[in-house]
Amino acid sequence: MTTKELLYVEDALGHEKFFETNCRALAGQISDPELKSYVNKLVDQHRETFQNFYGLLG
Repeated sequence: MTTKELLYVEDALGHEKFFETNCRALAGQISDPELKSYVNKLVDQHRETFQNFYGLLG
């Protein structure tokens, strides 16, 4: 992997972790069950995307 590609993956990891963390915090503040479920699905999607990017490093 080139340095530029590695920097892109590191940047993507940071963004996905940021989105996961913020969605998780938001889900904790939502009282509507349907909306909370949707935001929790976003948490799962961002966690999965993070893991996929992380897998590129191994």
